[in-house]
Amino acid sequence: MQKLSKEDFLEGHILLIDKPLTWSSFQAVNKIKYALLKNLDLPKKFKIGHAGTLDPLASGLLIICTGKFTKRIAELQGQVKEYTGTITVGGTTPSYDLETEINQEFPTDHISNELIEETRKKFIGIIDQFPPIFSALKKDGKRLYEHARAGEEVEIASRKIEITEFEITRIALPEIDFRVVCSKGTYIRSLAFDFGKALNSGGHLTALRRTKIGDFSVDDATEPLAFEKIYNPNFKEAE
Repeated sequence: MQKLSKEDFLEGHILLIDKPLTWSSFQAVNKIKYALLKNLDLPKKFKIGHAGTLDPLASGLLIICTGKFTKRIAELQGQVKEYTGTITVGGTTPSYDLETEINQEFPTDHISNELIEETRKKFIGIIDQFPPIFSALKKDGKRLYEHARAGEEVEIASRKIEITEFEITRIALPEIDFRVVCSKGTYIRSLAFDFGKALNSGGHLTALRRTKIGDFSVDDATEPLAFEKIYNPNFKEAE
């Protein structure tokens, strides 16, 4: 990664960051911001933000915009996205991923490669999807996950999303690996849940990595600590 100047960041720049697993998107932005403030003498109020949240349980591409390029955040958020990941069948969780414990178990003996392939085809195109109850969407002034953690039942409306590519890359039951290209607003956790249900079983997301946003690829991204190392000559990784 090429080292940029203070003026470059103030004028505006797009940074491709490979967010590590367990980090929040907010943490990643803060790490980048702190490294720039400390080492390039940037004003404390310089503009910086990310173009699309990535859950702590997911890794991969996070686009960070600085300076005048923060005006492009909405445009970048609307780009199609590519993910790879793993659906584990035979059980569901309230959050549709590993954030919560398995609450129901289902049979898997009937699941064959042929059934998986036929089911995959049903998810290509424009489909109706219900967001997970454990999400940051708002209902009655509260985040859905706040309702969920309080044990409150809320009615969630479905939304139309588009899946243009859905490829099964490995089958080793109960694990099914996939690659998916989808529109803005798609919840891969919901896809995992719905896919398990369509197999007449249950499913939840056990791994997720965002690999592309529009024409931007995680192959060109830099991890936050590697970024800090570039801008801080005295950087030392914690042992």
